[in-house]
Amino acid sequence: MTTRTYALVWITAALVAAVFFIFMRTSGEVAAPVKSVAEPNLFPFVKSLEGTRSDDAVTIAADQTLVVDSALRNFFEYYLTAVGEKSIEEIYAETARELDRKLKPAAAAEAKRLWGRYLDYKRALLEVEKNAQLAGNASGAVRARLEAMLQVRSQFFSAAENKGLFGFDDAYDLDAVARLEIDQDTNLSVEQKRTRMVALDAAMPVAVREAREAPMVVVRLEESVVKMRSEGASEDDIYRMRAAAISPEAAARLSEVDRDESAWKSRIDAYLAEQHRFIAANPALSESARQTALQQLRQSRFFGDEQKRLAAYE
Repeated sequence: MTTRTYALVWITAALVAAVFFIFMRTSGEVAAPVKSVAEPNLFPFVKSLEGTRSDDAVTIAADQTLVVDSALRNFFEYYLTAVGEKSIEEIYAETARELDRKLKPAAAAEAKRLWGRYLDYKRALLEVEKNAQLAGNASGAVRARLEAMLQVRSQFFSAAENKGLFGFDDAYDLDAVARLEIDQDTNLSVEQKRTRMVALDAAMPVAVREAREAPMVVVRLEESVVKMRSEGASEDDIYRMRAAAISPEAAARLSEVDRDESAWKSRIDAYLAEQHRFIAANPALSESARQTALQQLRQSRFFGDEQKRLAAYE
């Protein structure tokens, strides 16, 4: 395998890893709303999160102080998924109420102060993203963006808070940037690139190593799922196989993803069939009138970001 191919494989694996962390939660570093079949309407704050809960617990230490870790950050990010449906002020207030409910007064007050700084940090990042000099996929631009983000973050969080909230992400990102720099260095031979990649592998933190290896676990697992389904296996068979390979909790979440995807496909099929019937039944409509009617049909069947996904099916 060439060094460039190696880098492309790694980047692809990193994308799969993101899906792995969202649905399998083995590292606890990425936040995702988690659907619960047994507890409908868990989260009525916004429509898009109905029936979900944050998959991370906000905790306190033995001395009753707030534990500042990735779980707290994931808790914040869970509420930030409501942006677009609620204002930042409403999201802040709802999150603060939940912190008051979960924590004792002193820890809740500390968490709310951190939550306010976290929102300020996210706003500051928006300004970084507007900097055209940081755009692009060249290793220099990627490194500059990462350093700019770290610089902004230092304005809002202490070193200990940074480590707790972002430690894993920083280790992962720094490793990724180092690999990109090696791959794009035209002064290095293929053999030199390979040697430096191997050195990075050897120096990789354990958590990052597990994250990089996770995609292949998912790939092999889903290859088995496809094969089992082609051979007529039931969904219960697939659940048991996944539970044995990963964990019952992760298997349940993947089963829920399967059900959601199946329901989405059924909705798409029904929508496309209705769309085709409408077009066939109204051949004399002007293009403008037809598009208006079709948009009304879309809005009656799909909400918010769901409509953005329709273009891939139409």
